[in-house]
Amino acid sequence: MWPPMPQRKMGDLEGGAAPLYPTMLESPELRWAFIRKVYSILAVQLLVTVAVASLVVFVDPIPRFFTTTSAGLGLYIFTIIFPFLMLCPLFYYHQTHPLNYVLLGLFTIGISFAVGLTCAFSKGRVILEAVILAAVAVVSLTLYTFWAARRGKDFSKVGPLLFSALIILIVFGIIQLFFPMGRIGLMVYGAIGALIFCGYIIYDTDNLIKRHTYDEYIWAAIALYLDVINLFLLLLTLFSASES
Repeated sequence: MWPPMPQRKMGDLEGGAAPLYPTMLESPELRWAFIRKVYSILAVQLLVTVAVASLVVFVDPIPRFFTTTSAGLGLYIFTIIFPFLMLCPLFYYHQTHPLNYVLLGLFTIGISFAVGLTCAFSKGRVILEAVILAAVAVVSLTLYTFWAARRGKDFSKVGPLLFSALIILIVFGIIQLFFPMGRIGLMVYGAIGALIFCGYIIYDTDNLIKRHTYDEYIWAAIALYLDVINLFLLLLTLFSASES
């Protein structure tokens, strides 16, 4: 008689992929494919951001146009508002292919241009410090979230707390526009904001692992992209204020 076939454990399903968290009922292989797709989109977004921002920083007439002409000032305001306007059609069409990719591309370019204009008026050493610290934070927090999810930790309950903290940060930023608090105020704003978006990286990565459906890859990528970009900009604000 042939020996009995060994029983396959849950971690052996779909080619040996292990469950990402203890109560996982879906196929680990499908969830890993979804995660790889989201991070691939995110990687392309970050590469586009680096390319566009570098163009703005190193082509000197571009930032000069925005700072020395009235048309440039109006275009600068539009550049800041444009990505937020794109979020509305992205919300409604994020599952419509290929329109979702077109809208995502426009959204990414708009954010990238705003990032480039911000970097154009910052010191190179400060930009490098912000990039290195943001990269270390994103990688370490992502790895931690996957490790914590494997051990049954859940971060869904911190969503309302993070949202409340974000609203307070936005109000604090508006107050800074009308009643500047100086260098110390900017440093506090940058430090608190960076901590908030570190929390959002954990929260959105946890959603990526457990809660996003397979057709929400665009929205999942946007959430992580905004977390990374805002973390970088807030660190840039913190380091720039400390240098001034």
